[in-house]
Amino acid sequence: MAAPHPPFEEATDRAQYRRPAHRAGVELYHASILHHRFEPHVHEAYGLGAITAGVGRFLWRGGQHLAPRATLMLMNPEDLHTGQAETEAGWGYRMLYLDEPVLRELSGGEAWWFDAAVAHDAGSAAEVAGLIAGLWHAEEPLAFDSQLLQLVQALHRHARVGGRSEGSAAALRYGPVFDYMRAHLHERLSLEQLAAVAGLSPFHFLRSFKAQRHATPQQALMALRLFEAKRLLSQGEAPAAVAAAVGLTDQAHLNRTFLRRYGVTPGRYQAQVWPGRRPAPGP
Repeated sequence: MAAPHPPFEEATDRAQYRRPAHRAGVELYHASILHHRFEPHVHEAYGLGAITAGVGRFLWRGGQHLAPRATLMLMNPEDLHTGQAETEAGWGYRMLYLDEPVLRELSGGEAWWFDAAVAHDAGSAAEVAGLIAGLWHAEEPLAFDSQLLQLVQALHRHARVGGRSEGSAAALRYGPVFDYMRAHLHERLSLEQLAAVAGLSPFHFLRSFKAQRHATPQQALMALRLFEAKRLLSQGEAPAAVAAAVGLTDQAHLNRTFLRRYGVTPGRYQAQVWPGRRPAPGP
């Protein structure tokens, strides 16, 4: 029997989110993790950040990876991944999540893709960690945007400019499947429905999807559901309504699954990203 997920409310595990009121498509995240193990999830945005303490372990593209202190974390949209501390000292990191259109604007219209989730560049990691800390405390919109540009420029040399390197027919086949999932999050989807979108027989699709995306279609669907829940919560939607909108059983189901993937409850997340405003009702 798998060990139960330890509660994230204990003092050893902390996660905090922030969204600037003036700039849509940008989210900041600080975390210090000792016990919690994040279930597979996506951010549907570029995840750019640095490890500031300890060592993290995560599953990404079918393999286990380590991210020690003074390395960069570089995630693409749709990169399904997990996360946990590798050492007894825990794991600390700072992240910036940028929606793809925002990054394109900041980079002058370029399409970016990262071939590796961890970059061993201590100098850049220190710079990125400092810039994210500066963004967290920036009070003026102009100062925030200026540091945001500086951070993107600092990471330019780590990106593959021109988009993803996965150009095979198998890799491109699943774009429409993900689009179909996003459009039907509130429904109970079947293997046959998704296989038909991909143009494959059901079990051929199941095998091929797992081999290509390193996750089952159900894991990918849940990751997309929880990301959409996060987006709706950030707009002030009530947790109960969010649960129904993304196809979860009820608010309790949302609370459990959200906590396991993002490290805070839906209610706490709303309180963090809505500073000075009253969040929607819910725990």
